This record gives sequence, C-alpha cells and structure tokens, in this order.
Amino acid sequence: MEQYFNDQFLTVMFKIIIAIFLSGAIGMERGMGNHHAGLRTHILVGVGSCLMMILSLYGFTEFSEEHAYVRFDPARIPSYVISGIGFLGAGTILVNGTTVRGLTTAASVWTVAGLGLVIGAGMYMEAVFTTIIILLVLIFLNNFEKLFLSSKKQKAYRLDIELDREESIAPIMEILERHHLALANMKMKKHHHDSRLLHVELETRHAINEIELFEELTDLTNIRSVSTVKS
Repeated sequence: MEQYFNDQFLTVMFKIIIAIFLSGAIGMERGMGNHHAGLRTHILVGVGSCLMMILSLYGFTEFSEEHAYVRFDPARIPSYVISGIGFLGAGTILVNGTTVRGLTTAASVWTVAGLGLVIGAGMYMEAVFTTIIILLVLIFLNNFEKLFLSSKKQKAYRLDIELDREESIAPIMEILERHHLALANMKMKKHHHDSRLLHVELETRHAINEIELFEELTDLTNIRSVSTVKS
C-alpha cells in the first residue's frame, strides 16, 4: 500500500486540489453571469489539463530509466492540450446575426487549461497570481465596459411591418437606413391572403425617434401596420 501512497502521490493530490480551487474560482465567476461554461466545465478543464501535465512529468520516468536510449520530452503532451482545448471554447461561442456571445468564456476556458498545466508543473505561486489577474479582468473590466463603453455598443431594435403582398420592401430599407438602423436579421412570412409580415431585427448606436420613424413608414402606400417587438 505504501508504494501507492508515497510522496509523489501526495504531490499529485496537492496539485489537483489546487487546480480545483483556482479553476473553480474562475468558473464560478462565469457561472454567476449565466454563461454556458460555468463552474463544472472550468473545474474539469483545469483538473484535466493538470492531470495531463502530471502524466507528462511522472508517467514515463520509470520507462525512461529502464531504457537509456528513450528521450524524455515533458512538453509534448501539454502542447497538444493547449491546441486541443479549442473545440471546447468554440462550443461556448454563439452567433446570432451580427451579435457574437461567448468569446470571453471561450478565452477563460482556454486560460484555465493553461492554468492546470502550470499547476501540474508545480508553479503554484504563478498559478495563484494568474488566477487573481484573470478574476480581476473578468469582474472589474466587465464593469468598466458597462460604464464607459455602453454608449458605443450596438443596441437591438425589432419591428414587425405588415405590407401588401406584392409590394417591394426597398422603400422600407431606405427609411431604416436614413434613421441609422443597420439590418441584423430579416424574416418574411404570409400574414393574410393579401399581405405579408416583415420581421426585421435592427442595430443602432443612435437614439431612435420612433414617432418620426413610424410616420415615415406608415406614409408608404403599401404599409398596413408597424409595431415594435419587445425583447
């Protein structure tokens, strides 16, 4: 039994526990923001990459000692971990029209993989310092963006427009463009036997004068009704 519960095992156990706490701290921050990759995902990535680093460091020492001609390369497995973790990050990225969500979470998953490798290599203080930096970036810079960059972000705006069945939508697009409304998505379906319903998702950085916009749209002869769609 002592051959299993030796100093090396205690070192490995210590590394995995540290990986759980540090990657879990980052995952908890992501989970509190209702992101797709939360506490469990980050812990699994951190512990898994730590385990791969441990395997690379200790898994082949006995074999290399028995065979003098075998070269030992501890960086080989970690290099594949860093490149292979990308598929998990890609799974957290969501694209809806021109809106992209999940990039920060994908980056945190990739960073946690690196954190696990650092812990597995025994660089504990570096791992703790990096975790603090990551948490500061995720928490405080997020608030900074909300305070100072919110005015520069695109605001979503949705309209339902009922128009005659055979009429062109070109005049509608001209009015929307004149009001600095960029088209993000558009759907059209049959509404009644002689009309269509046009659903447009728009984005803008400017304030919207709804009264003026609605007046211009309803002045078009082929428009029957215009209404906003709540998010």
